[in-house]
Amino acid sequence: MKLLLKQNIWRVKPYVPGKPIEEVKREYGLSSVIKLASNENPFPPSPQVLAALRTHAKEINRYPDGDCFYLRQALARRLRVLPQQLIFGNGSDEILVLALRALVSDGDEVMVAKPSFLVYGIASQVMGAALKEVLLKNLRYDLPAMAQAVTDKTKIIFIGNPDNPAGTYVTAQEVEEFLKAVPSHALVVFDEAYYEFVQKNDYPDAIGLMRTYENVLVTRTFSKFYGLAGLRVGFGIGHPKLIDGLNRIREPFNINSLAQAAALACLLDIAYYRRMARKIASQKIFLLTALRKMGLDCKESATNFILIDVKKNSSEVCEQLLHKGVIIRDMNFWGLENFVRVTVGTNQENRRFLAALKGIL
Repeated sequence: MKLLLKQNIWRVKPYVPGKPIEEVKREYGLSSVIKLASNENPFPPSPQVLAALRTHAKEINRYPDGDCFYLRQALARRLRVLPQQLIFGNGSDEILVLALRALVSDGDEVMVAKPSFLVYGIASQVMGAALKEVLLKNLRYDLPAMAQAVTDKTKIIFIGNPDNPAGTYVTAQEVEEFLKAVPSHALVVFDEAYYEFVQKNDYPDAIGLMRTYENVLVTRTFSKFYGLAGLRVGFGIGHPKLIDGLNRIREPFNINSLAQAAALACLLDIAYYRRMARKIASQKIFLLTALRKMGLDCKESATNFILIDVKKNSSEVCEQLLHKGVIIRDMNFWGLENFVRVTVGTNQENRRFLAALKGIL
């Protein structure tokens, strides 16, 4: 091939998503498969969301509202921010990519924790950034070490809070001290994809910190807690000037009309999602208790997933589970040997996983 692709592309290790249910059924000849690999919500969207989808399906011959007007107004009221502080993306991943496109040139530095959400590194390398990785400390972000590693070339620092795959979080005090130490030329991105699952009194109010620190961008999503992973709706909150810049390079009509309608309906049916959150929290305790009784080490998680040390080859464990129709995530790719990650499912799914894992171990 004579096309000359950018050289930095070849440094990228492609993101490998978890196998879909239908593929596992075909490959292993199974009739029943459960997926606890992608941190999805195991429960269906609320009745209001399904009704909104039925209504707006009749209008998909028209382009969507490019400004997400109604969703923007509702979310601004909910978060108590200005409408011009919001930007919407095809999943929160797109907001991360927009920030990189706006701030990073070849040779600039992007700082991430190691291991952390793989998209941070992949998207940074695609932009030609020099990736600076700071090791987790006891599976938590080492914010003092990250602050010390900042240079004049550091343009973006990604902080997953809570983080994937560890499930741990950084506290309000830790974040405040970190932001005081970071120079204002570096954008600090708090990826709060699992924000709604957090039940910790010392969790930071990153949006409130924007009043003091203009170099803060917060990203959230409707994919996890609200169960709209198949529709891809994410959003970012930041200083109006930063958001204005990101909007200028955003693709037009990037949020389809069904996604907008569904996300808005989620905000109008919070009672349903609070009930669902209680079920997930209860099932997480059930899983943690059962796994620890099996003698496995599980890190306390502020999310809807659990990182587990299975104390043997995790790739083999995941393969054996696939034969039993259970999909979980092998953490070898993250450099976490002998670790797997399991999403909290329904009670029936969790019991099936536990029985299959117990049989293997």
